[in-house]
Amino acid sequence: MKLSRILSNHNGVSRKQANASIAAGKVMVDDAVCREAACEVDRFSTVTCHGRVFQAAEPAHYLMLHKPPGYLSATEDKVHKTVMALIDPGLHKNLHIAGRLDRASTGLLILTNDGTWSRRLTEPQIRVPKVYRVTTASTITPETAERFAEGIWFEFEQLRTSPARLELLGAQTARVTIYEGRYHQVKRMFHAVGNRITTLHRESMGNIHLDDSLTSGAYRRLTKMEISSF
Repeated sequence: MKLSRILSNHNGVSRKQANASIAAGKVMVDDAVCREAACEVDRFSTVTCHGRVFQAAEPAHYLMLHKPPGYLSATEDKVHKTVMALIDPGLHKNLHIAGRLDRASTGLLILTNDGTWSRRLTEPQIRVPKVYRVTTASTITPETAERFAEGIWFEFEQLRTSPARLELLGAQTARVTIYEGRYHQVKRMFHAVGNRITTLHRESMGNIHLDDSLTSGAYRRLTKMEISSF
């Protein structure tokens, strides 16, 4: 929301008065003076004018969960247990999942109440690398890495995936890096080359790597460095 609107939303403050106070340097966003009436201010910032609080900051939450198998990547479901059962109920308000994993898959899952931040992490156009360790039902052929690097055609979406990297770890194990995160993308890519994933574990998203100290089902807050990496 624009700074001038935050001030003028309060009774007794006109848009003209709000703009005048901003121009005079009487308005602070968090701990800094802001003189731009059109400045966009999110709900995670405190806005004061002449010492009066016009908007109190809402706490921002950025959580890393080591997702175990058997939990839905959803905030609620009438049939299956969701990952929210693993999170302190006091943190549930407005949380959403940034990059889902299916119920059988494990590994890094990010939960946040900051939609602007999570879009930078998940939108295909931004091309944040996402790394998965997989095992497959059949031997991974040498041609698989070439096919992934060329991109795989998805008929339903009528598009070709961005080039992906496959690092062979064993006859039926590999590390796959993708830059999109489309619906069941890694599983569908292997299906397209005549193979099937039996386990999928997400290791990282961009510069956020699953903490080795987190046991399955445990979570922690992201560090300031991890948050600012996007």
